[in-house]
Amino acid sequence: MAKKVLIVYAHESPASFNAAAKDAAVAALTAQGCTVEVSDLYAMKFKAAATTEDITGGVKDAENFCYAKEIKLASEEGRLADDIKKEQEKLKEADLVIFQFPMYWSSVPAIMKGWMDRVLGFAYAQEKRYSEGIFKDKKAMLSFTTDCPESVYSDTGINGDINVTLWPLQNGILNYCGFQVFAPQIFWDPATGSPESRSSMLEGWRTRLQNLCGEAPVYFAPLDYFDKEKGFLLKPEVKEKYASEECGLTVGIHMGKPLPANSQTKAGV
Repeated sequence: MAKKVLIVYAHESPASFNAAAKDAAVAALTAQGCTVEVSDLYAMKFKAAATTEDITGGVKDAENFCYAKEIKLASEEGRLADDIKKEQEKLKEADLVIFQFPMYWSSVPAIMKGWMDRVLGFAYAQEKRYSEGIFKDKKAMLSFTTDCPESVYSDTGINGDINVTLWPLQNGILNYCGFQVFAPQIFWDPATGSPESRSSMLEGWRTRLQNLCGEAPVYFAPLDYFDKEKGFLLKPEVKEKYASEECGLTVGIHMGKPLPANSQTKAGV
């Protein structure tokens, strides 16, 4: 089991189901001997906006300010704002990172997206990304609530396939940084459920946490499947290898084929 766990938590109310899910995780992981730290973003009043204030000592190119370039350089030179440095230290120490949040507009709340923008800025690198990303020895996962039943996010539901919804978060952020991504823990519409159903959800979460690090991660095509010299297009030999398969490689790489079922919600698909 991971020895050090960071829970990045975003909900305004300590009486919320998200708070209960966070508390359940802390208790279950601590009982297994893990050291668990929680970044309670609302309680911390964490600044969401990525601005020049994140860099001490001034920026290098104020006229053509580029946050990604400036924050990477500031990180290398030790010139980041204190709140970013504190969170990065937690992140560097963690073996596992759990993001606990209510789904807003089919994504994370703004304050959590701001944490990702600002804290993960130093991990945004062209030379080390995806399967070669700087966090390739760490694990991460999303744990979130929805305000609708599972059917709404099905392939025939009004919001569309949840696997497509999760692709930008799990691939574009977590996998990009190199994290091994566990399948998400999704709590479907707990607000309208019975107290018994909510208790059952939490018990299922506790049970899963007991064996979490024994799970296989979600599958993503490795970086070496793509030709760097040709704009990171899928290599011809990889296309040929999978030509007879019914589905494409992942949600993001269809190859003119159907989406693999549950590719972002189940391990190893």
